[in-house]
Amino acid sequence: MSGRNAVLAGIVAIACALMTSEARAQEMEPRAYSSSPTGTNFLVVGFTRSTGDVLFDPTLPIEDVTARLNAVALGLGRTFSLGGRVALLTAALPYSWGDIEGRVAEQSRQITRSGLVDTRVKMSVNLLGPPAMSPAQFVKSPRRTVIGASLTAVAPTGQYDPQKLINLGTNRWAFKPEVGVSHPRGHWDLDAYAGVWLFTTNDTFFPGEATRRQDSIVALQGHASYTIKPRAWVAFDATWYGGGRSTVDDAPPSSRVSNTRFGATFAWPIGRRQSVKFAYSGGATTRVGSDFRTVAVAWQLLWMDRERNLRGNE
Repeated sequence: MSGRNAVLAGIVAIACALMTSEARAQEMEPRAYSSSPTGTNFLVVGFTRSTGDVLFDPTLPIEDVTARLNAVALGLGRTFSLGGRVALLTAALPYSWGDIEGRVAEQSRQITRSGLVDTRVKMSVNLLGPPAMSPAQFVKSPRRTVIGASLTAVAPTGQYDPQKLINLGTNRWAFKPEVGVSHPRGHWDLDAYAGVWLFTTNDTFFPGEATRRQDSIVALQGHASYTIKPRAWVAFDATWYGGGRSTVDDAPPSSRVSNTRFGATFAWPIGRRQSVKFAYSGGATTRVGSDFRTVAVAWQLLWMDRERNLRGNE
């Protein structure tokens, strides 16, 4: 591979991490393993805007790279009983648009993308803690510590063109097994999660015949949330993620990321079935990768199975 192609490979490897795998590692989700009654269904519509810098390995001739990325997502979820334990299945379909600009070898470059992003499905189950309960049972049950596990799968359904350097889709699968614990204490809930992103190989990487591989990314999260009133709460969030070194064919690998982010989340109910959520996060330490400031807002509609409600009232 020529020196110019080696530089391009390095640029592409980190830029793709910006758009896909590293962006996922930055996520912060308080109360992900909190217990819920079975037969709970929810619909979520969310908007996210991320802006900031992209920091590259100083050995690469890439400078002043900034990004402005927007995304809307439609999500569905449902709780149910699995072997007597509470399980949650969610699916999300995002659409994204935005642009990235910067200087490569002292020449200005800019790209714009718009289209579907890879579909995500997550299955979680509470292994220890309260058993699966109807809504009527759940209201009367005291809160207890929950230990849970989950598996997230990201399918390569997003917009992808092997002739383009940067795509919204990844043309590969990604999986994240995770364990988490949620401990209630008065009005507070303390959460901690540990997971790892695993990636399959993209065999049709730019310019269509290259092979891209990426190491796993370890992701840790911690949250402390305070309940103001039922369904209204505020959380303080933190995450660290590291790893993700990638290679394209025989080119030198990209630098390993090791970044930390902090943020806050606020949720407030609107009537009996609706609620809104606001979140903000920013980078505390960023060595290599995206140093984003992210603002998110989501609207949620929640409803219970009518049949289960009737049973709970019997």
